[in-house]
Amino acid sequence: MDFIVAHNLTGLLIGICTFLIIGIFHPVVIKCEYYFGTRCWWVFLILGIAGTFGALWVHNVLGSSLLGVFAFSSFWTILEIFEQKSRVKKGWFPMNPKRKAEYHDN
Repeated sequence: MDFIVAHNLTGLLIGICTFLIIGIFHPVVIKCEYYFGTRCWWVFLILGIAGTFGALWVHNVLGSSLLGVFAFSSFWTILEIFEQKSRVKKGWFPMNPKRKAEYHDN
């Protein structure tokens, strides 16, 4: 950590990690919607709340920043799971054949 601070690399490291966190959440959205549908949104709510509290609790700038990015990526995933359902309805992503009835509007 001293090397990172001494060479003023904290911002770059936060940027790289932010990119990776957001990149990891994209396939998570696709897989969660495929296997669980939209009913798993509350898991991401809990992860977001936990990440928010973690960001407030951690005193290290790097750790706090990454927890904040994780928290708000989790919150954003809630919206994306519902958007993913509409993308599946449009045929842009594969539909889980075991949950075919969930994609039909009543």
